[in-house]
Amino acid sequence: MSLAFTPFELGPLRLKNRLVMAPMQQYRGASDASATAYHPFHYGRCAEGGVGLIIVESTAVAPEGRLFKDDIGIFDDAHIDSLRRVTDAVHAHGVPVFIQLSHGGRKSNPPAGMSRLAPSALAFDAAYGVPDVMGKEAIQHAVRAFAAAARRAVAAGFDGIELHAAHGYLIHQFLSPLSNRREDGYGGALKHRVRFIDEVLAGIREAVGTAFPITLRVSASDYVPNGLTPEVVAAAVCELKHHALAAVHVSSGGLLPVGPESAHPGYQIGYAHAIRQAAALPVIAVGGLHRRSLIEQVLAAGQADLVAIGRPILERPDFMTDKLASVAFED
Repeated sequence: MSLAFTPFELGPLRLKNRLVMAPMQQYRGASDASATAYHPFHYGRCAEGGVGLIIVESTAVAPEGRLFKDDIGIFDDAHIDSLRRVTDAVHAHGVPVFIQLSHGGRKSNPPAGMSRLAPSALAFDAAYGVPDVMGKEAIQHAVRAFAAAARRAVAAGFDGIELHAAHGYLIHQFLSPLSNRREDGYGGALKHRVRFIDEVLAGIREAVGTAFPITLRVSASDYVPNGLTPEVVAAAVCELKHHALAAVHVSSGGLLPVGPESAHPGYQIGYAHAIRQAAALPVIAVGGLHRRSLIEQVLAAGQADLVAIGRPILERPDFMTDKLASVAFED
């Protein structure tokens, strides 16, 4: 029997299979960050293709936190109706849908008149420039923005939330010692660097209740010495388990303009397995997992519980239908 097409209990949700549509930017948001007619069409087609769960692209919790000027957002009640059309389109095919909440921090493209913010005055690169350091009020403003976005996500009909703590964005910036040089209660030792994530998760949990599923996306490696490693990220996840995380979605990189030595199929599986073992939580693996044989191997070995697939679905939304699985997933 194919493990990929067996059900899985993700928190209170029963997924029909172990295949997840990874969150991928679509660059189709309106100028005010609303979802457009493209989004329900796109995500509805992908739901029809047979995935067990869809995670909607990175969605900004604050105007100054948009990654790109055509990102979608959830920082205003006016965004709820357009996002409701997305969830309705996905639910029409019997598939649950999560929203990925994010803030770009030093990798944001804020509107004119707004500052690019970060835990420390360290630039990602010359193009982004040196960000402004977040004071305590700015930190609490961001915490409240995540909580308000979570309330809007419930109102828009999402079945869960993925908190984006990866790829060099604001939460990742607080977690990594390479981007967080603070000397207050939000910097230094890991127990302090994890404080911002802890407060964000507490605010989200208060907004959505105890039963609503929350997943955490992490970057398990910064690819440079003295940065994050799977062991450090696993320790951080263990510090956050009291928030009843439904799963950890394990990726890597993005903090600095460097990449892995090789992005071969399944190159991040070791990271996912390490965090799964250390944190004792369900794990979503991602990264070149496009072949059925490799997916089955990863699931059978207990290296991950779910597998996220990205770009192939953009090219072919029906990539993962049962009737096509024998073709689409064969080596």
